[in-house]
Amino acid sequence: MTILHYVGGPTALLRLGGVRLLTDPTFDPPGEYPLGDRRLVKTAGPALAPAELGPVDAVLLSHDQHPDNLDRAGRECAAAAPLVLSTASAARRLRGPVRALPAWESYEIGPVRVTAVPAQHGPPGTEHLTGEVTGFVLTGEGLPTVYVSGDNASLDVVRTIAARLGPVDIAVLFAGAAQTPLLGAAHLTLTSEHAAAAAAVLGAHDVVPLHFEHWGHFTQGADSLVAAFEAAGLGHRLRLPRPGEAVEL
Repeated sequence: MTILHYVGGPTALLRLGGVRLLTDPTFDPPGEYPLGDRRLVKTAGPALAPAELGPVDAVLLSHDQHPDNLDRAGRECAAAAPLVLSTASAARRLRGPVRALPAWESYEIGPVRVTAVPAQHGPPGTEHLTGEVTGFVLTGEGLPTVYVSGDNASLDVVRTIAARLGPVDIAVLFAGAAQTPLLGAAHLTLTSEHAAAAAAVLGAHDVVPLHFEHWGHFTQGADSLVAAFEAAGLGHRLRLPRPGEAVEL
């Protein structure tokens, strides 16, 4: 049984093969959060506190440089975890239990193999502005294959992952068509239409969007996701848990 417990934003507890994996921990309250000379606005707090989730076996951290993916309380949560898998940049900055996992390399956590995969947090050529990001593919004997995208905006990246490791059973896609003044009208995460296209490329029978609400820089939300998946004939694959809700996948 695979269960995803949605906390809010990019944060969810994924229970797979008896292993408990937490994605991008964010537990701070609503408010303004500085990012260089800009500010990101959080509009809703988490539905659950770390203590309500219980212990985790590892944190899957797509990146550490943006407060909407790792905030102050999230850093405390990650520091207390036995293991954090993330980028080389995050490992240098955070240290502690953070282990760098380069793209296409794997780490075994009980019966679950975690393989890091590429992610592109904006248009090609903007990596020097947005920073290093990673996604993850989870596999194991007798377990569904799960893709956790992290902040990825590129369908080409999804196609590369599908060609090398796909198809997948469950796709956890960071969506929301994020936009900030850093890149103007360019999207930093998947649009709803691209999320639906990614689901088709991956062959996923269950798609759980994360990171499309609770921050002011998202330009598309739940209604847009439903419309895009329905238009693509994939509405039956879309799962939209409410904050605090656990769904069986």
